[in-house]
Amino acid sequence: MFRGDARVATSSFDASVSRSVATDHRKWTKTMNDQKINYRFLLIPPFRLPTDTNWGYQTIHKDEKLPKVERLMNEGMVLPFLEDVEWDLHPGALAAYGDWPVETREEFAYAANARLINIREECQSGKYNGIILLGGGEPGFLEARELCRKFNIVCTANAHSQMYLATMLGNKFSVIDISGVHNVYYRDLIYQHQLNHRCASIRNIGMHLPRPGAEDGPQLREERRKALAGETSLAVSNAVEQAEKALLEDGAEVITLGCSGVFWLKPFLEEGLAERGWEVPVLEGYSASITLAKLMIDLKVNASGITYMSDNPKRLPEKLLT
Repeated sequence: MFRGDARVATSSFDASVSRSVATDHRKWTKTMNDQKINYRFLLIPPFRLPTDTNWGYQTIHKDEKLPKVERLMNEGMVLPFLEDVEWDLHPGALAAYGDWPVETREEFAYAANARLINIREECQSGKYNGIILLGGGEPGFLEARELCRKFNIVCTANAHSQMYLATMLGNKFSVIDISGVHNVYYRDLIYQHQLNHRCASIRNIGMHLPRPGAEDGPQLREERRKALAGETSLAVSNAVEQAEKALLEDGAEVITLGCSGVFWLKPFLEEGLAERGWEVPVLEGYSASITLAKLMIDLKVNASGITYMSDNPKRLPEKLLT
């Protein structure tokens, strides 16, 4: 059904990166030290799981002492966007709700509160001019952007960055997500960012992230392993099918990805849609957020002081229109 180019490219690239990352990173560090660095970014995951969890997924349960590249999710896709960046990867706050990935509103609220503490500490360090909030649900983004602005630091997040870039590429976008539970939360984000009129639909591939009670259904963790091994993957076939329905039935012209747990699907979606004759962009959150942060720094702009107001603004508007 698929030629396998995406499988080979993603799996082999991730594997080669893992094998040679130490050497490459040493060369990169020396090169960057010899240059003037414009981008000093901190990437902060939405949460961290204990290393002994039964519900780990990709790298969110890796030991925080490991090198940052080994803890970066989908490093093969993301590292090219960090070649000109001096960057750190925060280990993330240990999840307070349990030892599984976030999916419900309650779990996202826990994650947001814990991450904001980390963000304040890192803003006060003075080391960074950009903070990238990892995670498709972007817990705490509005609060983080308000906080970062006080320190003249740009802040971007995965859902927000994808959505607004998508509106530059087509009239309407659709979201391919993991499950109906996460869809409900993601719909809130679309309304929060006032893009409901540009979003054609939110579709899902019918899979949960690893978590208690989800053992009986298709596991996203196992389907990802199959795809990267070149085997037939239900996650890939479902994603391509749902994306094509979004184009045919919902009027989408751009495809974005919801939960960061499906960002790895990007090359598979690109290939699968291209094989069916579609010429549409597919976006994922990490690269979109990093690119948008660079653009804001290059343009020497930050978030509006009216939208993200400080606790002691120099001037206030007489009224705000809705």
